[in-house]
Amino acid sequence: MKKTKRKTTKAKQIFRIVLFVGTFISLWFVPWILVKAWIVPLPDTVQAQVDQTLSYGFDGVIVYVDEAGKPPAFYSAGYHNRELKIPANPNALFKIASISKLYVAVAITKLAHDNHVSLDKTVADYFPELVGRIENVDKITLRMMVQHRSGIPNFIDNPDFWKNQPNTNIDVLEYVLDVPADFEPNKDYGYSNTNYLLLSRIIEQVTGGSRQEYFKKEILIPLGLNNTFGSLDDVNLDDVMSGYYVGIEKDFKNENQGMMIATAEDVGIFLRALNDGTLLNESEMEIYTSMYEFNHGGLAPGYQSMTEYHKDIDAVVIQFMNTTDFEGYQWNLLQITHSRVVKILRKAKS
Repeated sequence: MKKTKRKTTKAKQIFRIVLFVGTFISLWFVPWILVKAWIVPLPDTVQAQVDQTLSYGFDGVIVYVDEAGKPPAFYSAGYHNRELKIPANPNALFKIASISKLYVAVAITKLAHDNHVSLDKTVADYFPELVGRIENVDKITLRMMVQHRSGIPNFIDNPDFWKNQPNTNIDVLEYVLDVPADFEPNKDYGYSNTNYLLLSRIIEQVTGGSRQEYFKKEILIPLGLNNTFGSLDDVNLDDVMSGYYVGIEKDFKNENQGMMIATAEDVGIFLRALNDGTLLNESEMEIYTSMYEFNHGGLAPGYQSMTEYHKDIDAVVIQFMNTTDFEGYQWNLLQITHSRVVKILRKAKS
């Protein structure tokens, strides 16, 4: 018995050594800027955290906080335009990228509720011309696309999408035509911008107008959102925050990809309404909850953002940062610094 116990103790020692060495090696390959962002002492105020964020290589930062029972708070640091040395403006317009998927999901929910679309109809029902061009379109339902369970490839994964930037006069749907499916419909999850490209076109097909016109009628006007737009064509370019990519000197603000643009406040008002039931009635909320999420991030060259509602403190936190990079470290830093803002808010509540 004693011999067995000694062997067990020795095995535990070896395991601890291996675990320690493995942890050390993994930490060695983690960029220290991420480690620093995690372990640096938490500031007492959100503004101090926003100021601190600039030290991680961001050109400009905007944070909007809406805590129940308090007036909305606006924070900013860095530059709205680096070249002209214009300070960051918390009311600036910003390319919100994939945050727009929340608006699309709401629109599809409302159309389904009003029987203008069926969540169980297939892509082929709406686009018969895609049969034989996109795999499984006769099996992929609208619900699967909303949930990213279609298996349709993501058009941005095609190298030609990046070679042809900014894809002016190119239908980006071409990048997935005749490309094998990532998986069988509803058998897996795969985030794909193509899903929401097709959903947006379905919105336009059944309403007879642009996607933005439907958003305006069903979302923006009811919520009083006057600073949410469909593309750069609809705004004064000077009002849009510049966007930068590490290692590239150009300002990505001027690239018009038809991406939604909004202020942090407008996004925050929308997100609270989505989460508290103001935007959707009870039966619509039941449909939406069965399909999609209530928080989202956005990422495009020069622009990254995160929008979250935190139920435990009844607070909406929107964070815009106008610097991105190839490795994705800036995205990791967005996640870390956003979580630290939330920690400060929770600490103030306790």
